[in-house]
Amino acid sequence: MNVAALLLLGLGLLEAEGRCFFNRTQEHCVCYNLSQESISSIIQCLPASVVEFLGGELERYIAFPISNLDPSAIGMLGSLVIRKIIFGDLLVPEILLARVLRLFSYTQVQELVFERCIFKGRGNWDEMARQDLPILSLRFHNVTSAPLTGREQDFSSLSSWLETLQELAVTGSHVTNLPCGIGRVFRALRSLDMAQNSVGDESLMLTFCKGAFPQLQVLSLQRNNLTSYHSVCESVQLLHELQHLDLSQNKLMADLSSSCQWPACLRIFNLSDTGLDKVLTPLPPSLEVLDMGCNHLHTVDISLSSLKKLFLNQNMLQASPSIRNCPMLETLHLDNNLITELPWDEVKLLGRLWDVAAAGNPYNCSCSGARGLQALARMGHLGQGWPQDYTCHSPPQYQGRLVRDVPVSVLQCNSAAVIAPVCVALALLGVAGAICLVRSRRGLARPCRRV
Repeated sequence: MNVAALLLLGLGLLEAEGRCFFNRTQEHCVCYNLSQESISSIIQCLPASVVEFLGGELERYIAFPISNLDPSAIGMLGSLVIRKIIFGDLLVPEILLARVLRLFSYTQVQELVFERCIFKGRGNWDEMARQDLPILSLRFHNVTSAPLTGREQDFSSLSSWLETLQELAVTGSHVTNLPCGIGRVFRALRSLDMAQNSVGDESLMLTFCKGAFPQLQVLSLQRNNLTSYHSVCESVQLLHELQHLDLSQNKLMADLSSSCQWPACLRIFNLSDTGLDKVLTPLPPSLEVLDMGCNHLHTVDISLSSLKKLFLNQNMLQASPSIRNCPMLETLHLDNNLITELPWDEVKLLGRLWDVAAAGNPYNCSCSGARGLQALARMGHLGQGWPQDYTCHSPPQYQGRLVRDVPVSVLQCNSAAVIAPVCVALALLGVAGAICLVRSRRGLARPCRRV
């Protein structure tokens, strides 16, 4: 069996014959339940840039011989255009993975993905010592493996590769923590995604110890077991390069007395669906994007000179927040709150924004209420949802009607603006007539011409 076959077959076998299929662009090849007997079907995937293996049980191949490669085999592996390999629905003996992974050092594969896999046993990772791999992105989703605690030596054997890894994702896999020693191996990691796991406050503090993930810029902790806003803040304080933090879908409790400082470089902060009823301060001074959607906010008072995007959809706001202290703001989302009206003074400020969304609110379509929204629409600032999702809640005569269709002409909405000039004109005519009458009687002037 040639080396290319070994690389592609070694982690995608099943006794039943399988087949491979290209997508329309011939860039993505998917293989189902392949066996050694159907190797020709695997080989047809070699021109693809993405190869996906679905289904297989690999224990029968644990003893499969993998010898050192000759120069011609190494050259052939280096000529493959495959950049991404996905393994799904596999039972993977770790001892086999440790041996096959060495072959990737001769390829141009940059991204490796495992989905719905079970890792069994424990591999001999000493064979990977001082072995460099071109893989820069490593992703695990919905996988099962032995606990990571006590496996620092295995990760140390992989350090030559892991020290250059830039993206790591371990999602939906019931992970409770990453031991501190393992975090110190990832010296170049830029992005860490640990969403949909079981990480708690205490384990988070241990994960981000001194020296762990020193170059980390993007961190997702979405949908874990985090409960303390203050504790999370303290846990990430040593991540001095952190720019993007996602804490969404954790049920956080606020400590109003906390003065914890978030990393100064933080630019994007996602606190949506965390159960917060206040925007807690201090916020990172250089923040550019703040997502507080799907919470219990009643009022918002924010002063951030660098803020560009603010998401406050699905809260309990009864009024639009003032944006006077956010001079760089470009995007404001206020959908599905309890806002009844956008005051004209605020509308004039909102008019400088590129993207305003305020659909799904119970609008009072009195003249002033409808006028502001119609003005924003004319300026082109109301995005998706206008006009069909902007409806009147009151007064009764407009209930259920689109805000767009509410008449706001001057005669209808501000009759005083029409009546007052008429009254003034009539008064002036009356005064002029009285003066002319007096003068004519006294004979002091020629008859006045009618005004």
